[in-house]
Amino acid sequence: MGRKHDAESHVGHGEAKGNSYNFMVVFFAALGSFTYGYNSSIIGAVFGLPNFFQYFEISLTGANAAEGNKIIGAANGLFAGGGLLGALIISPSLNRLGRRLTIQIVCVICVVSSAIQGGSVHIGMFLAGRFLSGLGVGMMQVSVPIYQSELSPAKERGLMVGGHGILIVCGYAMAAWTGLGCYFATGQAQWRLCLSLQVISPALLLAGSPWLPESPRWLVGHNREQEGLVVLQRLHVRPGDTSDIVAKEEFYQIAKQIELENQTGVTTFWGMFQRKSYRKRILCASLVQFAAQSTGVLVVNNYQVLLYNALGLYGWLPLLLYGIYTSWAAFLNWVNAIMLDKFGRRPVIIFGLTGCVAMMCIETAMVAQYVGTDNRAGNAMGVLFLFLFVTFYGASQDASSYVYCSEIFPTGVRAQGLGTAIATLFGSTLLYTEVAPIAFATIGWRYYLVFILVPAACLPIQWIFLPETKGLALEEIAAQFGDEVAVDISHLSDDRRQALDESLMAIGAGTTETPPSEIEGKAATTVTERI
Repeated sequence: MGRKHDAESHVGHGEAKGNSYNFMVVFFAALGSFTYGYNSSIIGAVFGLPNFFQYFEISLTGANAAEGNKIIGAANGLFAGGGLLGALIISPSLNRLGRRLTIQIVCVICVVSSAIQGGSVHIGMFLAGRFLSGLGVGMMQVSVPIYQSELSPAKERGLMVGGHGILIVCGYAMAAWTGLGCYFATGQAQWRLCLSLQVISPALLLAGSPWLPESPRWLVGHNREQEGLVVLQRLHVRPGDTSDIVAKEEFYQIAKQIELENQTGVTTFWGMFQRKSYRKRILCASLVQFAAQSTGVLVVNNYQVLLYNALGLYGWLPLLLYGIYTSWAAFLNWVNAIMLDKFGRRPVIIFGLTGCVAMMCIETAMVAQYVGTDNRAGNAMGVLFLFLFVTFYGASQDASSYVYCSEIFPTGVRAQGLGTAIATLFGSTLLYTEVAPIAFATIGWRYYLVFILVPAACLPIQWIFLPETKGLALEEIAAQFGDEVAVDISHLSDDRRQALDESLMAIGAGTTETPPSEIEGKAATTVTERI
């Protein structure tokens, strides 16, 4: 019990696959992911709109340049700080109120913050709205991947939870194209429209949320087994399976694993950190998020227009390049999500991070050599390697980091665990983006060295410590961290799988009149034995 197993050794018998309803639910919830992407990235487009600086009397040149850089840093820093706080405080709501109701509450916060920013009449109001927006999307960054992972079948969880990363970058792309379109607007509409459009995706998610099912794992964990089974049956229904055996297998596995994990008594972050296997999960998740942000991706994203200006590109052209850049990244996130279920999480993350470091090395050389010059070939190479950088990043880090961090924690503390990982994301973002304007103004291209050295140092640690989770049910991932698995369905022999299925037939269609504890009496000697 508790030993590691090979994530590739599945017997392939009766494995759950998502149906069209399953995919629809998971990707509709990703409107929350789009909310984060758009809200996070729109500030980069706004920084390319002249009327924003005119209205708030911000200057990045001359005697007031230092004050202007502080305001820009504050706009990004407050957003990241709000995100960090939101990620840390959301777990009680997810655990007590449920995944769906929490998402609804967060949608309201995001709608209000959008209205404040779009209607700002002074810089203080704008910065307050930016902080509230960060708070909302920080909560969303935890809530959506948890919800998606708990509704996704093991074999397709990379693609389904990868939808979070895909929609995040679609939000980036939409923000970029919106910024380009608004560049040709006149007056305050330039930036007010950009910011006001933040309201659309959370409003749509809020309106459609009553039709979303609650997480079956949350339901089972709160003694609402019948509702949990009904949700699983809807997610796994397929032609010819009149007995809903796939749903019943997953229901039984969930119930027994939650029962086992509850015996640990771990319900808080401090409790998680005191237990070795849980502590390893926290460190692995935080490492993945920290390494991804340490590539400098959000600094490049949020300050990209200003970077193009430094390379000698002005007007609407930087916004056009920004739109192409983010659209390419959105496509690569789809590629990333597909690769996770095919090649695994670990190789994709490590290989991609290596590519990011290599591309940033060359980009730094281009910036050091050609920024401030009129060398068109050199500046073009700088733009090229920005695109090569995001090629590696988009194909390996965005979707991968959310999938991995949302799946490695036990159900009862998944919110606390992922919240800690996302807080690491926002903490890293806060650190890197807050100092970026001043760093660029004082040490210039040398600031990019941070985005080479730090992720390079993370690579050997990832190689040594990250376990693979591809193809494993959420309940079976515990073994990869040294914990016990109550029912390891993926590795049962055909005979033992058949014995389990015969026992599970006792569960009536759509009900749980025979509880898991009674089923165990028939099947315990076969289904709880590890192979």
